[in-house]
Amino acid sequence: MIAKITLHEFPVMSLSFIRFALAALILLPFLLKYDRKQLKIKKQHFLKLVWVGLLWTTFSIGFGYQGLTLTTAIDASVLSLTIPIISVLISWWFLKDKIYIINLLGVAASLAGALAIIGVPIILSGNLADSNLLGNGLIILAGISGVIGSIMAQKLFKIYPVVFITWFAFLVGAITFAVPAGLDYYHNPAWMSQVTLLGLLGLLFIIILSSVCAYFLYSWGLEKTNVVQSNLFQYLEPAVTATLAVPLLQERISFSFIIGTCLVVLGVYWGTFGKPHHHHPHFKHHRF
Repeated sequence: MIAKITLHEFPVMSLSFIRFALAALILLPFLLKYDRKQLKIKKQHFLKLVWVGLLWTTFSIGFGYQGLTLTTAIDASVLSLTIPIISVLISWWFLKDKIYIINLLGVAASLAGALAIIGVPIILSGNLADSNLLGNGLIILAGISGVIGSIMAQKLFKIYPVVFITWFAFLVGAITFAVPAGLDYYHNPAWMSQVTLLGLLGLLFIIILSSVCAYFLYSWGLEKTNVVQSNLFQYLEPAVTATLAVPLLQERISFSFIIGTCLVVLGVYWGTFGKPHHHHPHFKHHRF
C-alpha cells in the first residue's frame, strides 16, 4: 500500500536502490558487536549468500515493485497470500516435508482464487488489460523468489548471525539496483525535484519499517521456526490494504476479487493445515 503510493513519485529501480543502500548503512553499526570470525564468509557459502540476496531483494522486490505499477494494491495484497501455499509446495518438493490431502485441496483452492484475482475469467472474455495480467504475474514471481530465498537462508542462519545475513542481502540489493537506478536518473534527471513530502515519508517508512525492521524480524523468525510460519501474517493484509486503497487510491473491489479472496484465504488455511504453525507463533515478513 505504502509502496504503491511511493512509486507514484519514485522510479522503480531508483526506489529499490535507495531502499537497500540506506537500509544497509543503517544495519552496518549493528555488525560491530560481532568479532571478525563470526562475520568471515567461507568460500563455500559466498555464492549461497549472494543468491539469498538476489532472491530476497533483487528479484523479489524488483518483480514486486514492477508488478505494483501495473496492477492494484488490493490485488497484490491478496496474491501475496499465495506465499504460504508456495512455501508448502516448495518445502514438500525440496525438503521432503509431509503433505496431506487437505493440503492439496488448499493448494487447488488457492490456485483457483489466484486465477480469479489475476483475471483469467475476465481475460477470456476480452475485458482485462494486458498490463493487469502482467502485473499480477510479477507479484506471484516476487513471492516465489522470496520463498526460495528464505529456504536457502534457513541453513545459513545456523552459521552466520541473522543481522549479518540481512545486511548482506541489502548490500546485494543495493549493488544490483545501482546501475538501473543510474539509468533512471540519466533518462529523467528531473524526477528527484518532483518528489513531495508524502513521497519522502513513504520512502522513510519503506526503509525503516518495511526493510530494516521487517527483514530482520522475518530472518529472526526463520531462524526460530520455518518458512511457512513466517509468512502467515499475510492473512490480515488484504483487509487492511482494501480498507486504505479504496479511499486513497480510488481502487475498486470487483466480484471476482471477492470470490478469489475467499478461495485464497480458505486455500491457505487448508494448505497449511497440520503444519507446525498451528502450534507456534509466527513472524512478519517484509512487504513491498
